[in-house]
Amino acid sequence: MKIQSCKILIVAVAAVLRLAAPHSSLGATANVTVNNAISGGFVPAVTNINVGDTVVWTWPGGSNFHNVTSTSVPQAWTASATLSGPATFSTTFTTNGTFPYECTVHLFTGSIHVAAVSVPPSVAITNPAPGAVFSEPANVTIQAAASDPNIGGLVTNVQFRVGSTVLTNETAAPFAVTVTGLTASGYTFSAVAKNNAGLSATNAISVSVVTPVPLVLGGSTPLSPTSFQFNYAANVGLRYVVQQSTDLASGWTAIATNTAASNPVTFVDPNATANPGFYRVVLLPNP
Repeated sequence: MKIQSCKILIVAVAAVLRLAAPHSSLGATANVTVNNAISGGFVPAVTNINVGDTVVWTWPGGSNFHNVTSTSVPQAWTASATLSGPATFSTTFTTNGTFPYECTVHLFTGSIHVAAVSVPPSVAITNPAPGAVFSEPANVTIQAAASDPNIGGLVTNVQFRVGSTVLTNETAAPFAVTVTGLTASGYTFSAVAKNNAGLSATNAISVSVVTPVPLVLGGSTPLSPTSFQFNYAANVGLRYVVQQSTDLASGWTAIATNTAASNPVTFVDPNATANPGFYRVVLLPNP
């Protein structure tokens, strides 16, 4: 599977962003008219909004000596003054629930029903790391963490994909799947989380699978009586261990492990005191 300036302009863009940003956090506005009791009192008497919305009460001309007082315990907002029209009073609701209120002068009532706003879940692939490199054939375990921030929210499914191919759907943590036999190519791994409100979120990373180059050592150079340097061929991103032996008979000792950042890799042993000394480099298995 293969997946294949101008200073004035900058200032102008910054200004647009600064002006636009506050609007993204504003909710909707609902309007309630404060009438005299004989005209219906609060109209509408029941107002349905979402968390983050604002209710504006308006006293038209001729609407006299009314207030808007929360009767929730504790009070959901500080009561308005007793006002005569034209006048307005507003409050923004940051939590869900039902909030009754009244005019304490004339005792007509109303209520605000605030619904929680669902937001998508969060999901992140925790293994492998973005940009990871594997040697073929690669067996890779894809792991993801997912959570839902909504009150009563629940992650009901995490779907794993390689490219557009669905690997599995996991309905409970830990969310993981192992894909096997990947050949040399680039791949996109995706995790798609869905919550019990039907909202979803996706996290995707790219990885590479490569054909290991033959391990060839060369460029050996004594730098000092105790320092020795050599090069070895490597695939950038794969992990290698450098081993040393003093006599080839008593076994090999690992003296350095690294992830290749170049090809070839230059290795320097600052403790090359043994004489004779032998070196070899081994490609480590995929993590």
